[in-house]
Amino acid sequence: MNRALPVVRLRVPNQEDAFAWHRIFDDPDVMEFHGGKSEELSVYEELTARQRRHDAQYGFCFWTMLDEDDQALGFTGAQPWPYDWGPMGEIEIGWRLGREHWGKGYVTAAARQTLDRVRAAGVPSVVAMVAAENKRSIAVTQRLGMHLAEVFTAPVSKREGHCYRLDL
Repeated sequence: MNRALPVVRLRVPNQEDAFAWHRIFDDPDVMEFHGGKSEELSVYEELTARQRRHDAQYGFCFWTMLDEDDQALGFTGAQPWPYDWGPMGEIEIGWRLGREHWGKGYVTAAARQTLDRVRAAGVPSVVAMVAAENKRSIAVTQRLGMHLAEVFTAPVSKREGHCYRLDL
């Protein structure tokens, strides 16, 4: 069944979005593949500030995802891979969505917008790093047309992960 994707808007995160992200991600289900719990507010303040810098420098970032009523739902976007392992030097797409919005198509709609924006910025390919057990995110990569490029073990969590790739 093909259903219409919801209306979703992406905007560069502002300072207030740190509070929204902190609240939205304060859910063990949302954070299951990200350490199991929300970070301190200061982590989201730094993250939103870094995303504003990314947008200014690259023309893309992890944007705040908004629904048709301009309610913050989480984030979706792209950034340079930030770690000293894995796909260094590549552009990662990613998403995190509040639990009450799962299964409605928001991430797929926002990720498609992300692909359009990074393609327009001249990015030749993207990767998505997904925990092997994260069936919901794996389904999003498939809907985007990404292919499994590598299986890895994350150095901190020691969990198996998948690197999905898409040439733009």
